[in-house]
Amino acid sequence: MKGYIELPFIEVHQPIGSFYITSIRYQDLITISFADIRKIDEEARDDDNFDTYLGIQRRVAPNRVKEITEYVSTLDATFPTSVILHIRSIEETLDGKSIFQFEDDQIDARHDEIKSIRNIILNRDNNRLYIREDEHVAQILDGQHRLEGLRQYQDSRNLFSSELTFDLNVTIFVDLDLDDQAQIFSIINKAQTKVNKSLVYDLYEYARYRSPQKTAHDIVRLLNRREDSPFYRKIKILGSAEDSEKETIAQATFAEAIIRHISKDPMKDRDDLRRGGFFRKVELQELPDSKYVFRRLFVLDKDEFIIKNLMNFFCAVSERWPKAWGIKSEGNILNKSTGLIVLMRLLKDIINDIKIYDEVIPQATFAEYLNKILINDGMFDKKEYVPGSSGQSNLYHMFVSFL
Repeated sequence: MKGYIELPFIEVHQPIGSFYITSIRYQDLITISFADIRKIDEEARDDDNFDTYLGIQRRVAPNRVKEITEYVSTLDATFPTSVILHIRSIEETLDGKSIFQFEDDQIDARHDEIKSIRNIILNRDNNRLYIREDEHVAQILDGQHRLEGLRQYQDSRNLFSSELTFDLNVTIFVDLDLDDQAQIFSIINKAQTKVNKSLVYDLYEYARYRSPQKTAHDIVRLLNRREDSPFYRKIKILGSAEDSEKETIAQATFAEAIIRHISKDPMKDRDDLRRGGFFRKVELQELPDSKYVFRRLFVLDKDEFIIKNLMNFFCAVSERWPKAWGIKSEGNILNKSTGLIVLMRLLKDIINDIKIYDEVIPQATFAEYLNKILINDGMFDKKEYVPGSSGQSNLYHMFVSFL
């Protein structure tokens, strides 16, 4: 059917009514979809019930789009959940375009020229649906970040439409009232439970390919179970403590701190290695050692040296401040997230001062630096160093003032 995209569909019946599930090329979805934030805001402004749902489609967050743009280029990229659309079955048009694209005075002046066009046609005999090819046909209720990420990926590479294969499963509602649209949006976004970041890192245990994320996960797990480790049973695996008296550091916090010393772009590293790539020797000459102090060891596949350096540094910490590191107390922050993040920053500074990036640094060497810091165990108090970036900054600057 000329001027329409033809798709197979499955019809689903639920209390809200019927909707349709299909698969569509992302290029075609870009062609027919839009996110009408302004219209929803205006129509919802005077209704208290809509205050919670302002903007059926949330404004695009640039950082989120950037993440998705990078992600869709990876070898194992996937969006298994539906993009949710709403389509009006009948569209009033001028010159083949929706009247919503015209000013009110233009619509009034050309009222007799307005024509009704079907946006979606359902053929239940052969389970095919037809969507009119126009950019204002399908309103996005959920999924605009995914679609915008794909759009920007294609634009940034100046790709032809057929060069990137990425189909999206979509759920299509037809002729919903505004309050039904708001209800769907609110259910999608209020019912979602944020994924525990420690669980995400723990799943890297099952990865078959090397990556900064897997390396960090393996190191954290190893340091938590080794009896000679300063982190022995101190880490909250999966983000929750089985022994709240001992476990004070979240798995994700430690893993992310390690990754920051390994890679500027861990997702790209993961994808390069997943594709069977390798680090060229020339990269060893170009590595920004001062910012990513474990990068050289990672490139050389010497993860055991990263482990030994962490062991040696934090063993020196535990001997320098045995009570603050070893005992959980209400006010003590050294063996919690604040202390760990700051100590990892301090570790980078020490390694940069020593300028050893591809070998193991002895515990005694780390101890020489830590012994210069004239602070006793009882001074790591959360009243002085409050949780968050300001407390971390204060503690870090206090440490380096002695070095």
